[in-house]
Amino acid sequence: MTAAPRLDRDPPDAVLAQIAARLSDQTDIATALGAVEADIAALIPFVHCDICLLDRPGWLVSFEVGIRTRWSRASGRIDHAPIRELLQGHCPHMLTEDATTDPRYTYPGAACEPILNHNLRSRVNVPLRVMGALIGTLNLSDTRIGVYDMSTVTLAQQIADVLAPWFHILHLAERARRTGRAPEAGRASEEGLRRGALELTQALEHERQRVGMDLHDQTLADLSRLLREVTSEPPLPRDLLARHLRETITDLRRIIDEAVPTLLDLFGFAHAVRVHLERASGDAATELDVTDRTDGAPDQLDPTVRSALFHITQEAINNATRHARASRIAVTVDKPGPSTLTVTVQDDGCGIPATPARQSGLMHMRTRARLISAGLDIIPDQGTTIRVTLRVQS
Repeated sequence: MTAAPRLDRDPPDAVLAQIAARLSDQTDIATALGAVEADIAALIPFVHCDICLLDRPGWLVSFEVGIRTRWSRASGRIDHAPIRELLQGHCPHMLTEDATTDPRYTYPGAACEPILNHNLRSRVNVPLRVMGALIGTLNLSDTRIGVYDMSTVTLAQQIADVLAPWFHILHLAERARRTGRAPEAGRASEEGLRRGALELTQALEHERQRVGMDLHDQTLADLSRLLREVTSEPPLPRDLLARHLRETITDLRRIIDEAVPTLLDLFGFAHAVRVHLERASGDAATELDVTDRTDGAPDQLDPTVRSALFHITQEAINNATRHARASRIAVTVDKPGPSTLTVTVQDDGCGIPATPARQSGLMHMRTRARLISAGLDIIPDQGTTIRVTLRVQS
């Protein structure tokens, strides 16, 4: 049996971030998959990679790189797919040493000719999910036997979690164009993408209200740090560990509180930003300022857009208070033009490193901004200025 590659280490965050960055510029599924082919291969070597997406009821569409097969030439029925067990939700993933002899892939009636014709032996298949709902699968294959193992499954799932929202957006846009709902005259791609993006934004917002997107970023990082401190030799003193644990609990309570933005709903954008800024700064002697020059313009936005704008502002504030060591943080809401709304978060801290240790916060801001068709500028200027620019009706 071929030895499995060493995939038990943490996946390179830089590669995952690069995948997200490349996808942000794509407007169709086929070119998007081609754009990230090399990045995926850098993490998990393959000879064939395909994305299957659930389409109309009972059918799926496939897009592939590497070996080209019949799978991407036409849509197929889910009940004939070699990965039907995964698509039908009967298993959390699929992994095989040799798909050519595995009855799960080659059952009677299965569309398994590419597996047999191209000797796609080692296979790993993981779900693509958005807000917990299955939207498709990521599938990787190699001609050698026994190349992949459970560590590959874990890494493939992390890749799939980055790919899923982008491919969901592009698929929604493609379906909009296909059914004629998008405008013609050269704007089909842009408008279809916007429709899909707004639909996904609203769904993501509902999911955020259930669990909070920040739970993974902040709490997991804090708990990992606590584990290192407890298991280090010698371990940190108990009183210091207790203080760090209390801080983690406080952050977790804040994340839970923010999972349902009642302040935003009840008192409006500027007030919610001010309260979050005061909470985030804690007891630090930081000069804080929130200025709304628009007479409440953010509260006239669609609720989904307003919520996304608020959470971008939250993340910018969190970066300033937790990492920049700023002595002054100012948030300004302005309308520099009749159809332009800006929210600016400016601090006088140490700035963002050229290669920050954790980029998930910046990625979330960029993702949220793109999903509401807003511009996001990060400007080093005696500290850091983060500005969100949104087109609004005049």
